[in-house]
Amino acid sequence: MNEALRLDNQLCFALHAASRAMTGAYQPLLEALEVTYPQYLVLLTLWEEDGARVSRIGERLHLDSATLTPLLKRLEARGLVERRRSAADERVVEIFLTTKGKRLERKASEVGKEIFARTCLSMSELARLREELKALTRRLKDATA
Repeated sequence: MNEALRLDNQLCFALHAASRAMTGAYQPLLEALEVTYPQYLVLLTLWEEDGARVSRIGERLHLDSATLTPLLKRLEARGLVERRRSAADERVVEIFLTTKGKRLERKASEVGKEIFARTCLSMSELARLREELKALTRRLKDATA
């Protein structure tokens, strides 16, 4: 067999498996918050930047509007966010946390701590891995642009 084609030699598969493991580790923690992993990512963005434009959230999460809009609608139906048209430009939709969405941040702060513990990485190892993955993402996006 060609070694270059072995599944275990594929970077894409290692990233895929790690992503699934990470998402799986988050799942029970997020069930307690009654949000899905993609919804949690939207909330993380809004806890940093409440009132962000839909386009800004999509940019931060690397999601297109066709994927993001249903997520936002579900969060709105749950009473965690509200969508508002910009006063400056009616075409722009901004997303704001509700009081309920803001309160959820305190509960969610424990999620990151638990995930960090489950990785068994030091803070410096975690920071290095995160930066390497961000750099890889940038390089791949640049190469396909």
